[in-house]
Amino acid sequence: MAQALTLVFCGTPRFAVPTLDRLIEAGFHVRLVVTQPDRPSGRGLESVPSPVKQRALELNLPIVQPERIKNNEEFRIQLTVLNPDAIIVVGYGRIIPPWMLDLPPLGNINLHASLLPKYRGAAPIQWAIANGESVTGVSTMKIDAGLDTGDILLQKEFPIVPNDTAETLAPKLANVGAGLMIATLRGLKDGNIHPRPQDHTQSTLAPILKREDGRIDFSRPAAEIVNRLRGFQPWPGAYTKFRGKNLQVWKAAALDEHVPPAELSVRGELLLAGAAKNTTLEILELQLEGKKRSAAADFIRGYHVQPGEKLGA
Repeated sequence: MAQALTLVFCGTPRFAVPTLDRLIEAGFHVRLVVTQPDRPSGRGLESVPSPVKQRALELNLPIVQPERIKNNEEFRIQLTVLNPDAIIVVGYGRIIPPWMLDLPPLGNINLHASLLPKYRGAAPIQWAIANGESVTGVSTMKIDAGLDTGDILLQKEFPIVPNDTAETLAPKLANVGAGLMIATLRGLKDGNIHPRPQDHTQSTLAPILKREDGRIDFSRPAAEIVNRLRGFQPWPGAYTKFRGKNLQVWKAAALDEHVPPAELSVRGELLLAGAAKNTTLEILELQLEGKKRSAAADFIRGYHVQPGEKLGA
């Protein structure tokens, strides 16, 4: 095999950009970048390129943005002519079809933001935090026909600190994962990595997030509510109702105090909301529908919060 591997890179989100950068820095030949089509964004719904496309343009790399890939003969011919040693997939957002899996000799190599087989699926970072994990990591694996079920190549653990949110943890894992991908490709080239099957009996799922996942359930203990708030940033966040209007909770802490679930208690400048198992949510920053984000003390003064008022209605 050639000294420098020839690659096709498939990726879309910001999480994938560090891997693309490291591949170029390490001297791999990225012959083509495959990313999703530009999508409407913002109030004006102007067409916006993906973070991977933006970076590929800066690096003067060839780009293709197929709407579909499964039965796309033009795309299939394009990749076949390139004859890559491996196809690198990082958050591309499309199911890789069998013809693409069979094309390169080293296979389709995926970077996944969890310690597989835990947190298979679209939102591993978010669900790891939401479920209160203290350790997560990244895995490289050979993609097969299943959902994140392929053989593992390399893994690296990484701590989740108490103040991490999905927004702060993702770039850390992206950087660690970029280095792991380089080590994986070098190991595969040298024959030093031996793929190992996942233990499917230990698998857990990290499904794509829904708006409803952000609704605060005050029948959960406060610590669980805080973990979900941290994990579901920036979307769907953590929200409830106050006086019939949507209320976004941006920052909160868990206390071991008893306040009836969903009931508000004002203690000086502290705004507390009851949760399950004799725990309480201290709401630190929040935002009422149509208003600016504010500290709890300002909210108490501005809305004359009454003890005993309830959230969620």
